Order: sequence, then structure tokens, then C-alpha cells
Amino acid sequence: MFEKQIKIPEPEEILSRMPLPESLKKIKTERDKLISDAISGKSNKLIIIVGPCSAHDEKPVLDYVERLGRLNEKVKDKLVLVPRIYTNKPRTRGVGYKGMFSQPDPAKSEDILKGIYAIRELNIKAIEAGGLSAADEMLYPANIHYVDDLLSYIAVGARSSENQLHRLVASGIDVPVGIKNPMSGSIAVMLNSIFAAQSGQVFKLNGWQVKTGGNPMAHAILRGAVDSYGNDIPNFHYETVMQVVEGYAKSGLKNPAIIIDANHSNSGKKFKQQIRICEEVMQNRLYDGDFKRNVKGFMIESFLEEGNQTEDKVYGKSITDPCLGWCDTERLISDIAEKV
Repeated sequence: MFEKQIKIPEPEEILSRMPLPESLKKIKTERDKLISDAISGKSNKLIIIVGPCSAHDEKPVLDYVERLGRLNEKVKDKLVLVPRIYTNKPRTRGVGYKGMFSQPDPAKSEDILKGIYAIRELNIKAIEAGGLSAADEMLYPANIHYVDDLLSYIAVGARSSENQLHRLVASGIDVPVGIKNPMSGSIAVMLNSIFAAQSGQVFKLNGWQVKTGGNPMAHAILRGAVDSYGNDIPNFHYETVMQVVEGYAKSGLKNPAIIIDANHSNSGKKFKQQIRICEEVMQNRLYDGDFKRNVKGFMIESFLEEGNQTEDKVYGKSITDPCLGWCDTERLISDIAEKV
């Protein structure tokens, strides 16, 4: 039984009430191109998608993005910094904090309409604060049109990459979409997901039959796997990455690209390990030309304060997975830039 609670307006109505200002549309267009050029190989810049596990509080997120914008000015000849403003949090058991989209106040119950306005306001302010348009995860495909005019990068998570609707919706998105390997770690499944996203599709979405032309910028994110006993299996090492490179070569997919997720099952959520993982991957880029051509960047979980907390008591500290602190993040990004 479904109990109707709040009527949610269609995306067009929300966007008309809270549009992206014209002054910021140019920034987003330029950012879209920077990221697409890195994915396609038109530029040699590395993409660094970096920020908190979940954006639970506007003020520290804007503080973080402002710092990231200043850092971007120092490394922009080598890197494209993309703030993670993740407003949907997948829950393995379906309970707990579900992200700003559902819970604009983590201490209160779900209020999705307020959440939609909260994340639009946050993303608009973030572009103003740091000059950087953001990345978010497409956890609920039906909701993407509430925010897709604000984002320059969209991720499909490990639990979603085998889902048909996620694949189909990704085929109609106009910015790069990174598709994570499934929890099993299957390279074949991930490549099939990318193939579906790069292909034109016809399907039903939000009461309409829609047609897409395919998204040539859909690509792989390696985040590690989990075996049947719950053990983490890293897949950022040279041998596994080269299996993906080989898979790309055989598949005929456009714009072969791999982003390495330095946290999750690659680090076993030991957040400090992200530094070592990025360093190893950068060394492998120096070692092998094919590895370098295919590995286009990193996804890093980072916030103002390192670690995590169960309640929102420490400013700028994650209330979900543990993150690198700002000082380590700044050093790591500067180090990556020196090695590009």
C-alpha cells in the first residue's frame, strides 16, 4: 500500500521557479567541454572528482568548493577538478540517511520537495562560490531532470550499473556519465552497461515514450568489488586495469576511458589509503602508454575534516563514509598535477 503524502511538481515547473542564472550557464558549458575533452582524449588533463561522501550540509560544502576553486586555479593546466556534491546516498539495507535530495535536514524525516529546492540552491551557490560545476550520482533515474542542468558529470553506482533504466537514462544525458563496475566486479557487465548507455534507445520515462541518441561520453569507473563473503577486492592495480583496457579494445566502444575510484572497495573504506592508491596509479601511467591513454582520472572522497562522525557535530566532517581531510587532499591533488 502506498500512502500519498506530497505532490511533487514536474521538473519543468521546479526549473522555472529556480533556474540556473544566465551568468552561470557559460561557466557550466565551459566546464562540460573541459570534462568531455579529457574523456575523449582531446586534452591530456586528468579529471579529479573530489569531495565528501555525501553533501549533508550546505555551509561546509560551499566552504569546501570555494577552497577547491582556488586550488583549481593552481592546477588547471594539468587537471580538471570536479566537486562531488552527492545528494543521494544509496543504503544497502534501505534505511539510514538517504542524502539531501530526500532529507535536506539529516536529523529529520524525508521531505523530498524541500530536498529538490535545497540541492538546486546548493549547486547554484557552488558554481558561484568556486566557479566549478559539480558531479552527482544518479541513484533515482526518474529524478535526474530536477538537477541535470546544473551538473557536469553524473555517476551510476555499483548497485545501479546492472539496472536497465539507469543504462537507458544514461543514454540521453548530455554530459559524461561514469558507470561503476557492479558489486561483483564483472568487467563484462560494466562494458555492457557502457554499450547500452552509448547506444540510442526508446523507452518510457515519467509518463512519456522518449528517444535518445546515445551518450558517447559514457565510460568506466573502477571502484573495487565485493566477494560472496563480504571481502573487498581492489581493481585499481595494473593487471586488472589492463583487462578493462583490453575489453575496451575488443568492444568497439567510443572514447575508452577509465576513472579510478580510490575509495570504496579499492581502499576498503580506509580513507588514508586513497593517497597510496592514487600514487600507484600515477606510477603505472608513467610505465605504460596504453594504461595512461585509458586512465583519465580519479574519484576521491574528501571533506574539510578527515574521518567521519555518526552525528552532525563537527563542521565539515562526513556523516557517512570517512573522507580525507583538506590538508591531505590539497597535497594529493598537487602531487597528482606534478606527475601528469
